[in-house]
Amino acid sequence: MTVDFGWQTPFGPPKGNYGKWLADVDASVDLLKDHFRSLWVADHFFWEGGPTYEAWTILSFLAARFPNWEVGSHVLGQGFRNPALMALMATTLQTVSQGRFIMGIGAGWKEDEFLAYDYEFPRGGIRIEQLEDTLNILKKLWTEAGQVTYTGKHYKIVDAWCEPKPEPMIPIMVGGPGKKTRRLAAQYADIWNWGMCDIAIYSELVEPIKQHCDDLGRDFSTLRLAWSGVMAIGKTEKEAQRYAEENGFGGPFIGTANQIGEKMAEFIKFGVDYFMLNIAGLPDPDVAGLVTEELMPMMG
Repeated sequence: MTVDFGWQTPFGPPKGNYGKWLADVDASVDLLKDHFRSLWVADHFFWEGGPTYEAWTILSFLAARFPNWEVGSHVLGQGFRNPALMALMATTLQTVSQGRFIMGIGAGWKEDEFLAYDYEFPRGGIRIEQLEDTLNILKKLWTEAGQVTYTGKHYKIVDAWCEPKPEPMIPIMVGGPGKKTRRLAAQYADIWNWGMCDIAIYSELVEPIKQHCDDLGRDFSTLRLAWSGVMAIGKTEKEAQRYAEENGFGGPFIGTANQIGEKMAEFIKFGVDYFMLNIAGLPDPDVAGLVTEELMPMMG
């Protein structure tokens, strides 16, 4: 099994300093190249009281700036953009990047962002129904020839164009731990993603997905399992804890390369083959060295 790694880029400008953001991204990409294959962008309007960059704009920028890397959304809130427009945006990015886009999408959860930007924030069940409509619209516009019509519970399209069709087909990653979200992942997604939890919790979340696949007649092995979250790595456990505390990080991947490698191996044994990591301390070359020279060789 091939295990892939992606790097979660910073949400936005540190204290509004675009120059530092760009310099940090450039330096980190240079340090991680040949070991990581993808760059991931969060879809948030603000985070912990600070500003963020708009996700689609940064995705397009990163795809152009780093032509040897894939780019992915981690994950788009379906309620922030019209689904048909989002389908066209995605196929456009897939075309101009020559097939390097991964569409991560979820139902949306951060209520204060919806309200701050004057989006409706319906109850969870409605947002899941909207997500299913969105997934149907994406797949129809990406695969059906000519103009496409679809009427769902919440969204519809009438004689909509989406050309050219994406080539190769855009992988869809559905992120989220909810019961209904996991059902949608089994039905529509190429990748299911969740993180910030240990293997015990993660494995419990996956078991119902296997049953959903069986019910749908889908081979569960065709659904990739991904883990996303933070990693604080240090030469010693104390140093790693310091990195975690400085960045407000928690989760299972805090420690030395050996400690993290042992925990990561549990996920790989379970079937996880994609890790999307927010790495504390980058672009410090010492931190990158621990990742690429000590941790990565353990992953095979």
